[in-house]
Amino acid sequence: MATLIELPDSVLLEIFSYLPVRDRIRISRVCHRWKRLVDDRWLWRHVDLTLYTMRPKVMWHLLRRYMASRLHSLRMGGYLFSGSQAPQLSPALLRALGQKCPNLKRLCLHVADLSMVPITSLPSTLRTLELHSCEISMAWLHKQQDPTVLPLLECIVLDRVPAFRDEHLQGLTRFRALRSLVLGGTYRVTETGLDAGLQELSYLQRLEVLGCTLSADSTLLAISRHLRDVRKIRLTVRGLSAPGLAVLEGMPALESLCLQGPLITPEMPSPTEILSSCLTMPKLRVLELQGLGWEGQEAEKILCKGLPHCMVIVRACPKESMDWWM
Repeated sequence: MATLIELPDSVLLEIFSYLPVRDRIRISRVCHRWKRLVDDRWLWRHVDLTLYTMRPKVMWHLLRRYMASRLHSLRMGGYLFSGSQAPQLSPALLRALGQKCPNLKRLCLHVADLSMVPITSLPSTLRTLELHSCEISMAWLHKQQDPTVLPLLECIVLDRVPAFRDEHLQGLTRFRALRSLVLGGTYRVTETGLDAGLQELSYLQRLEVLGCTLSADSTLLAISRHLRDVRKIRLTVRGLSAPGLAVLEGMPALESLCLQGPLITPEMPSPTEILSSCLTMPKLRVLELQGLGWEGQEAEKILCKGLPHCMVIVRACPKESMDWWM
């Protein structure tokens, strides 16, 4: 059996890539070879800083010392709920991130207070922006903002962002490259606002609406009216009925449909009714049902047998993380 010393650099780099940032830096002190490997920019393509409450000084050091042109994805926390003395993300740090890391494509911000951070501070190279339990200013996503901001943005995840509301949804239209939208727990978005917003976002190809106060029926109705080219839909089944699901019948481009529990009502479509609607979708290839209590039962058999051209996935419960959509 080979020892660590005998392993080639490529294998050691792969092993080191699974280590948290703090441990990566610690092992650089073991020997000169490991220090050289830790300094390799390949190791810093994907960085997760949400595990630590880092002082601004440490974050600046990581940016200058390790995160450079190879960085593709970064997770950072602003520690919004840790007290007034906790480190916060600053416009200067985000601007420096854009300058130092020209290949950064995905930025995930967690529990961050961004109310004093202008959206223009974000790196212009981003293709995916995730906001999890963040505070944003009212001006962040208004239409009146500079339309040249984030010109490459293709996907935005808004997970428990309390300030997000109808006018913000309509403000997303200035991101002309946007194709994927995830709304999770955005309780201030109304059914009227969603309908108006999707009318202007008719080019979306993926839409996720999870844990919101919106009913599934009203969401599907807005989708059927305005997103005729949508390819992937994922939504919570709260307020879903057979007539509500039927509005998707004949959707020409829909490839993947996920219905997610656990809020099941008597109006919930039966497996046979779901099967009937899915058979009218010519390009449907994935049907996923999460948290409906149907796994291993007759319902699963009905769907698998009736949709031989589809991958039918029946899970016991939805994933806790929102990383499934990637």
